[in-house]
Amino acid sequence: MKRILTIDGGGIKGVFPAAFLATVEDTIEDNIANYFDLIVGTSTGGIIALGLGLGLSAKELLAFYEERGPTIFKGNRGLRWLRWLGTSKYSSTPLENALRNCFGDKRLGDSKKRLVIPSLNLENGEVYVYKTAHHPRLERDYKEKAVEVALKTAAAPTYFPTRRSSAGTPLIDGGTWANNPVGMSVVEAITLLDWPRDSLKVLSLGCTTEPLNVKLGRNVSLGGLYWATKFVDVFMHAQSHASLGTSKLLAGHENVIRIDPPVARGKFGLDKASEIPSLKGLGESQAREALPKFREIFLGNHAEQFVPFHTL
Repeated sequence: MKRILTIDGGGIKGVFPAAFLATVEDTIEDNIANYFDLIVGTSTGGIIALGLGLGLSAKELLAFYEERGPTIFKGNRGLRWLRWLGTSKYSSTPLENALRNCFGDKRLGDSKKRLVIPSLNLENGEVYVYKTAHHPRLERDYKEKAVEVALKTAAAPTYFPTRRSSAGTPLIDGGTWANNPVGMSVVEAITLLDWPRDSLKVLSLGCTTEPLNVKLGRNVSLGGLYWATKFVDVFMHAQSHASLGTSKLLAGHENVIRIDPPVARGKFGLDKASEIPSLKGLGESQAREALPKFREIFLGNHAEQFVPFHTL
């Protein structure tokens, strides 16, 4: 059996999956990463995935959000209107400082787990995916600093500035195409890692979901002004649904567990740090409810040790 953990993007809402995993860890008194063979995360989920791969506990990552979240999302609050004039809503400096304090100088190649972290290349519009050296042809990414990988997958348009690679490539948030990365995780497992599809057990953690709010009625030819405020919401719902469907089609419906509780519209936000306590409580309660099934499927023996093809 091969176990996969995937974590969605969602800004400060990453508190939810971090709290979920921290609650499981507290129950079993063991690091949750020990039980997974592959961890895939986008944006805030990429930060959590990197932390788990580098040996941090989910409890430590939850503390990262609780302690650093309010500072990271403090930035240009009084100048929010500037984001529409070419300035990002927040400076990336507080996030970068927090990540350096958390990850230090560690590189992707220091990960004890196979990792997949998506981003997007703005130069040519192609996907840009950071991966540990879990295949012979993956010869470069493992040398990248973990902080830089985290900043690139989390460079959400309008929220944080574009992050350039050392070669000058402009990269932005992987959530632009894989906010829910569960589909790509199963594709990675079956194609690149050559794991039998019937051997996969997948845990997909979202960051809470709100109901799709689109006006329906006789007038279905809604204009640009209306769709300007709805497009991202529609896209995110569609991408997540398609990704989840892909994973279930390939691995089997019974082998993919999705935990992404519905919440009222406007309850949480990507930068609503004031809701950290509520997100933490929701993660704890969802873990408590899921533990019996979670234990049965994912908490058997530790995963086999990851031995990369290329090392630092």
